[in-house]
Amino acid sequence: MRTSRTDDSGSAVVEFAVVVPLLVLITLAVVQVGLALHVRSTLQSAAAEGARVAAVSGADRGVARTRAALATSIADDVVEEVTATRATVRGVATIVVRIRARLPLVGLLGPTDLEVAGHALVEG
Repeated sequence: MRTSRTDDSGSAVVEFAVVVPLLVLITLAVVQVGLALHVRSTLQSAAAEGARVAAVSGADRGVARTRAALATSIADDVVEEVTATRATVRGVATIVVRIRARLPLVGLLGPTDLEVAGHALVEG
């Protein structure tokens, strides 16, 4: 008589070794996307606030306000450059505050540079 062998001992270790790297990769990707969105949102908010201040008080004060808004956030360490320039959009004078930053990477995947801009109408 023949007997069939249905012993599964050791298969859990193999399954664990196959699944864990995939789970780690997916977890790192989710953390990276969340961190990138948080940094982008923080930079966008600071640029918009700086543009509103620059529209009323001048470009230098707008840049200073942008840097002050970023000083207490996680995005402060990644900022490389903050600039404020005047522009004309459809015949209307505006001020544009641009922030150039590098994205903090959890893994080695994804973009590393980020640029956001805040716009405001020039007062008076």
